[in-house]
Amino acid sequence: MPNRILLVDDEPGVRFGMRDFLEAEGFDVDEADSCAAALEAVHTSRPDAAVVDYALPDGNALVLLHRLREIDPLLPVVILTGHGSIELAVRSMKEGAEQFLTKPVDLTALAAILRRALEHQRNRQKQLAGRSRAAREAADPFLGSSALIRELADQARKVVETDSPILIQGATGTGKGVLAAWLHEHSRRADEAFVDLNCAALSREFLETELFGHEKGAFTGAVQSKPGLLEVAQRGTVFLDEIGDMDLEVQPKLLKVIEEKRFRRLGDVRDRHTDIRLITATHQNLSAMVREKKFRSDLYFRISTIPLAIPRLQDRADDIPVLARHLLGRLSADLARHGVELAPDAERALQEYSWPGNIRELRNVLERALILTEGSVLARRALRFDSRSDGSAESVVPSSLTLVELERIHIETVLLEERGRVDHAAVRLGIPRSSLYQKIKKHGIVLSRFQTLV
Repeated sequence: MPNRILLVDDEPGVRFGMRDFLEAEGFDVDEADSCAAALEAVHTSRPDAAVVDYALPDGNALVLLHRLREIDPLLPVVILTGHGSIELAVRSMKEGAEQFLTKPVDLTALAAILRRALEHQRNRQKQLAGRSRAAREAADPFLGSSALIRELADQARKVVETDSPILIQGATGTGKGVLAAWLHEHSRRADEAFVDLNCAALSREFLETELFGHEKGAFTGAVQSKPGLLEVAQRGTVFLDEIGDMDLEVQPKLLKVIEEKRFRRLGDVRDRHTDIRLITATHQNLSAMVREKKFRSDLYFRISTIPLAIPRLQDRADDIPVLARHLLGRLSADLARHGVELAPDAERALQEYSWPGNIRELRNVLERALILTEGSVLARRALRFDSRSDGSAESVVPSSLTLVELERIHIETVLLEERGRVDHAAVRLGIPRSSLYQKIKKHGIVLSRFQTLV
C-alpha cells in the first residue's frame, strides 16, 4: 500500500511540481494551502508524512508542527523555506522536525528523506507495538482476590512512580522477579532498560565485573573493556535478586551508587555517573543478617526505603484456582495443548497442598501434568506433587492406581526428567534399553512429547 504524503504550501505551482514527482516515485499525495487545511487533512486522511512550507497564510510550520504532533505523535514532518537560516534550522530540528530544507528543493533528496523518515516511523511503531504486546502478555503479579494480594497490589501501585529503592521480600518461588518487572513496566522509566542480576552464588570478582564493568587489562583475561549493568541500565532499572547473598566487600560499592549516583569500573581511575532505579529482592531476613554482621546496616537501610512483602502461596489458598487456570492457559499454548482445563477435584487438590516451592512449584506441577497426560481435562490423578515435601495433599501417587498405571506413570516421569533420552532413562530404571523400548510401546507412550523439550 503506497505511503500518503501531505504537501502544505500556499503556492499551487510548488505543490504541483512536488506532487507530480512524488506520485511518479510511488507515493499518494494530498495537498493543503494553510495550517487549517493541513489539520483538517490530517484528521480526515491520516497521512504517513508531511512536507510543510515554513511561511503559511495563517501561521508557520513550527506552530503547525506542534498541532500535528498532538494528533499523531509519530508523524514525520519535513519543513521547507525560501529564506533559511542556521538558527531556524536548529530550532526546527529541536522542535521535532524530521528535516529542514531550503527552496528550491532537490526532489530526489526529498524523496530519499521521506523514505528514511517512513522507515524510522515503522520501526518506532514496531517498538511501541512490541512494548504494548509485552505489557499485555507480561505476567500479572497480583492475580487473585485474597486480602494479602490486594494489599500488595495497592502498595505497589502507590510506589510505582517513585525512584526510591524498593526491597521485595518473599520466599523462593513467590514471584519476586515478576513483581520487579511489573514495577519497571509501570514506572516513568518503562521505555528504558530493565536489567537483572542474581547475586546468589556469584564470586566477588564476577559480581563486581557484572555490576560495574571493567577496563582492558584490569585483570588476567580482561582483553577488552566491558560496560557493567549500571551502564547498560542508564536511566532504566537495575534489579538485584537475592541481595542477601552479595559479598560484603561489594556492598559498600553498591552503597556509593545509591548515595552518590557514582561508580567506578574495575581498573579505572575515574568515576562514572549513573541514573538508575534500584530494586532488590531476597528470601532471607536481612534485619537478622545485619544483627549477625552478615549484611551491612547502612546498605540495608538504604535499599529498604520501600519494603514490599509477597505472601506465600499457602497463605493465599483462595487464589490458587485463579493462578492455576492462568498458568495452565500459558503452558497449554506453549505446548500446543489449547483448551485444557482443570477438573474440580484437581483444583481442590491444588488448594490442599502446602506449596513449599510456591508459584514456581505450581507451574512445574501443571507443566508435568500437561506433558504426561492427554485429553482436555486435568483430573486430580494427573497431578504429581513432590514426594519429598510435607504437603497435606497427595504427595505420592494415589493408591487407587493399578500396577500397570503405576509403571506407565513412573516411566513417563523418568523420561520427562531425562528429556526423552531412552538410554539414560533405562539406566535409572535399572533395565536394558531394549526392555524400556518394549514397555514404551506397551503403554503407548509417545517419545516425541519428551524429546521436543531437549
